[in-house]
Amino acid sequence: MHEMIFATAREQCAAFLNKRISAQELLHAHLQQIARVNPIVNAIVTLDEEGALAHAAHIDALYARGVDCGVLAALPVVHKDLTPAKGLRFTQGSPIFKDQIAQEDSLIVGRLKAAGAVTIGKSNVPEFGAGSQTFNPIFGATRNPYNPTLTSGGSSGGAAAALSTCMVPIADGSDMGGSLRNPAAFCGVVGFRTSPGVVPSRDSWSPLSVDGAMARNVADMALMLAAIAGHDDRATVSATVDTNALTELQPVSLKGKRIAWAPTWGGLPVEHAVTKVIEAQRQRFVDLGAIVEDACPDFSGADEAFQVLRALGFETSLGPLLDTHRNLLKDTVIWNIEAGRALSGSRIAHAQRLQAQIFQRMQQFMQRYDIVVGPVTQVLPFDVQRPYVTHINGVELPTYIDWMKSCFYITVTTHPALAIPCGMSHDGLPVGLQMVGRFRDDVNLLRYAMAYESTLDATQFRPNVAQ
Repeated sequence: MHEMIFATAREQCAAFLNKRISAQELLHAHLQQIARVNPIVNAIVTLDEEGALAHAAHIDALYARGVDCGVLAALPVVHKDLTPAKGLRFTQGSPIFKDQIAQEDSLIVGRLKAAGAVTIGKSNVPEFGAGSQTFNPIFGATRNPYNPTLTSGGSSGGAAAALSTCMVPIADGSDMGGSLRNPAAFCGVVGFRTSPGVVPSRDSWSPLSVDGAMARNVADMALMLAAIAGHDDRATVSATVDTNALTELQPVSLKGKRIAWAPTWGGLPVEHAVTKVIEAQRQRFVDLGAIVEDACPDFSGADEAFQVLRALGFETSLGPLLDTHRNLLKDTVIWNIEAGRALSGSRIAHAQRLQAQIFQRMQQFMQRYDIVVGPVTQVLPFDVQRPYVTHINGVELPTYIDWMKSCFYITVTTHPALAIPCGMSHDGLPVGLQMVGRFRDDVNLLRYAMAYESTLDATQFRPNVAQ
């Protein structure tokens, strides 16, 4: 039974449906892995063993009666602690909410449960998801599975570490400036920032932040998306998705497809150890028949647009807490809220115009290219004691999010972006490749990624701590 945790999510689900393993047996195997590994990486911060066992038993009973339990039947899942799951602790990584219990499920959690997934608990996050380094004053830091002295990234760092160490086969997350993609790259798993609305959310009208999925391979990613994607009348932004295509996802040939190759996203500072691994992937696409050209979208104005609209979002969602609980907020959150409060109407309008222009330029660029390829992160995983990266290749970075431009430039375009592990650095750390597709062409992007993934040896991405 223990070996089943190393199987793919699809294989685990098939084993349940073929009655080779029960939902309770599958859950017990994962709980044993959590007990063994979680103390090392600190990925799962709220564990609901009793509730999970009851849910698994319920699924076994339903299936014994011939009930269709859903596309994720019996699969254990962990929810990011920025999203509410009814009855579970919902801290958002903040001491302000350290004792808060969620009164209802978020839309994504509700869909996962409806699809038969078994909630195990909550994954660790930075305070209010601010920054791509997962640590907070309640639970501490989540550590990298490949080297526990390093960070797992963030803000879905707990989810990524839990997946990488086989504590769960799927996990949910969210992404504004790279929070699904960055930790996926740091932990050797797959993270997908979809086009806004593909995974609906009730939380915001802004296209900057999206909810989404994480998995250990592209096919499992698609399976999870089949459960959480698609139109919902309760959502502020919602899109229609072919979920059948996701359930039955197959790779598509890259022969003749045009790929824009952008190993530094137009001149961003990127550590040599990262570019070395990224550059080695170019030949894989050529061997698959793709036409690979050196080209990069025009990201002019993306920095300003993101910084302004992000600050606006912080003031919108967290502004009242600055007035009532300033002493319990970390300095970077205070800075972001105050930056939002200092914005003028004209500056906000200018940022929105910039984003509209960037979207249009990206749309034009993608008329020539099927995919744009570049790095997920500009650095390798860094010391878990460092709050954030302050310089890259001698270039000083003025704010705590400047090292994330390789992700947040893509965020501003609102185009779908997949982080997929592509290789290992010389000192044994995973490096992620970012594949960006056409707007609302998310399913085809997964098909392309599946074709590329088939050229890789997946066993290299299982950290020793998971064995």
